[in-house]
Amino acid sequence: MLGIGGVAAPALFSLLPRADAGRVAARLFSLEATIGVCAGAFLVLVGLQLGRDRAEGTQGSRFGLELILALAAVACIVAGYYALQPMLEAARAGQGSLSFAALHGISSVFFALRLALVAILAWRLSALPS
Repeated sequence: MLGIGGVAAPALFSLLPRADAGRVAARLFSLEATIGVCAGAFLVLVGLQLGRDRAEGTQGSRFGLELILALAAVACIVAGYYALQPMLEAARAGQGSLSFAALHGISSVFFALRLALVAILAWRLSALPS
């Protein structure tokens, strides 16, 4: 996520004409969203299993923080990419109630939130006892 959002996209806009950079960045973010949904589905399954293990050991709920973090990260992908992408295309064509810049900002917030959620989830999963 950091590689695409923090390195690749800014590099594209510094090296290519704006329209070309936008097309390449859009493709990279499309691939990143698809991979993110797949990885998120796997992490949801991990969260479900961890919750099941905790519940069977009477150590807590089946709906633990790991599951909530994974679900929230997937929700950020769905909202930040799949819901906003058609709106961004419409704004680029001069349609819709929000500007392209406003929608891009909202999308960036979802991306940053997802990055934070995934970082917290990775930290939590790495701290689990073996």
